[in-house]
Amino acid sequence: MRWIIAAIVAVLLVIIGWRFMPERDEIVIYPAKGVVTVNGPDTIAEAVAVQNGRILGVGARQTLTANYPDARIDETFADQFIVPGFIDPHIHMVLSSLQYAVPTAPPWPMATPDGMRDGYPTREAFFARVRAVEAEAKPGEPLVIYGFHDLVHGPLDRHDLDAVTTDRPLIIWHYSSHDFYLNSAALEWAKIDASLHEKFEGVPLGEDGLPTGRVFEDAVPYLLETLGGVLMNPFKIKKGLDGFSKLLREGGVTTVADLGYGAFGLGLEDLNIKVNWQSPAHSGYRLYLVPEHRAFEKKFGDKRVETIKDMVSGARGTPAPVLPQVKFFADAAFYSQTMRVSEPGYLAGQSEGSQGLWVIKPDELTSVIAPYWDAGLAVRIHSNGDEAQSATLAALAALRNRNQDLRFVIEHGGLFSPDHVAKAGAFGAAVSAASHYVFYLGEAYQAPLGPERGQWISPLASLSAAGVPVTLHSDAPLAPPLPLLAASVQMTRATREGGVLTPSEKMSAYEALEAITIDAAYALGLEDELGSIAPGKRADFTILSENPLVVRGAEWPDIGVWGVVLDGEKRPVSGAGD
Repeated sequence: MRWIIAAIVAVLLVIIGWRFMPERDEIVIYPAKGVVTVNGPDTIAEAVAVQNGRILGVGARQTLTANYPDARIDETFADQFIVPGFIDPHIHMVLSSLQYAVPTAPPWPMATPDGMRDGYPTREAFFARVRAVEAEAKPGEPLVIYGFHDLVHGPLDRHDLDAVTTDRPLIIWHYSSHDFYLNSAALEWAKIDASLHEKFEGVPLGEDGLPTGRVFEDAVPYLLETLGGVLMNPFKIKKGLDGFSKLLREGGVTTVADLGYGAFGLGLEDLNIKVNWQSPAHSGYRLYLVPEHRAFEKKFGDKRVETIKDMVSGARGTPAPVLPQVKFFADAAFYSQTMRVSEPGYLAGQSEGSQGLWVIKPDELTSVIAPYWDAGLAVRIHSNGDEAQSATLAALAALRNRNQDLRFVIEHGGLFSPDHVAKAGAFGAAVSAASHYVFYLGEAYQAPLGPERGQWISPLASLSAAGVPVTLHSDAPLAPPLPLLAASVQMTRATREGGVLTPSEKMSAYEALEAITIDAAYALGLEDELGSIAPGKRADFTILSENPLVVRGAEWPDIGVWGVVLDGEKRPVSGAGD
């Protein structure tokens, strides 16, 4: 029976291939209501010609049919708009696999593979959700719930969680992904006691001299020695990645980059990619990998640069292509108020009175990056707070003396002062901005940052005006990998409370479309392959019901996504038909 089922599946796959994949060497012309090429604000064509996964030509339908008289005309998109395939240049495969598979209690509505999930915008609603999940869970087993945020739900410690249950380890995962909160049973289970406070900054003690229950940043790897066995369940990981892939397809995403390859262990990550993602043909989107410095330094030591270069060249096998780039962390997290900010530090919130955390100290940043930089590997650096931007841009200035041409992309870029904006332009930086800071925390962060720094959150129009290439990313699972939604936020600067944050920083429609196509390709170093519709580039398209350039920014999330064309192959969202 298994062989019969396998044979049926094989036949169905062949049928699907015949239905959606052009024959080898066949030229196909796709006429459309409009082809938005992203080769200039007014560059709209009528059709695009494709052969063997590459773009042959783009322009007027009559011209293309005359140039390619033997081409097959495919009218599938006659009433649709073709735009370059959307790119999310900063996601996390394993983290998405984990978080989309655990129960959630988010502070705001959250897009999931099963649709929008309700948010829990008050402390009372959050704890009601936690109690409901705990009551339904199998007795005694460790329970992880994702989504808490202190600026919405208030302070949290082990006493609050003990009031929910003392019968099982209960772990609350902060929305930032950088913080965990444990009840007393979980602290005991994970062997976290007061002695660890001397070893880790991320194990704070309360007035009673005992751990508060919060475990963050440098202490998280220690926690994962115990918690990893619960989170890394292969069945849960498969369920999570399948759901994540579904979201990407629904959002019209054709390419992603995993920024942090190695952070969860190459063995686990390679297995997850091989078994669950498999290939672009299997999952419907391209995946590129960007190694994380600390993980490679720990595993490969003095061989780390050589190892990465071997991965890039293919001399050392990897389950997906590795880009000639390396991920670094200057500071900590925007969401959990551990990014490094200038004096007087945080004025409110769980980090009040502190300035946040460095991951790589400012005086070490250049020397840490230099071996990779000198080997021709570009930089993708997590740098959030304004004091972190000062250190990051100073390091870039020093590195430019060694190489004027290598790409240097600042990731997230939570805060940029006007001085930082000018330096980013002068030193040739690019910015891959977190798409969601303005919407989720634009207003909530005004009290912790104060009125001046509160206006420095993701000033993308200013950066663009300074000549800085600007792209948007989801940092999924921290925000949904839905590029139209991400772009909408930066066009409107809308906050979840209904306000508008620094309206002078609104992006134009064309800038927003560039940010999720050609500028995203630039961040990956793949702008010659992806990101616009031009002869010779890959035939990767996103198919939309409307031309985004003439739709109001607030309405971009409502534009229908038919699906994508990947390597010339039509891939409708389930139910879209052809």
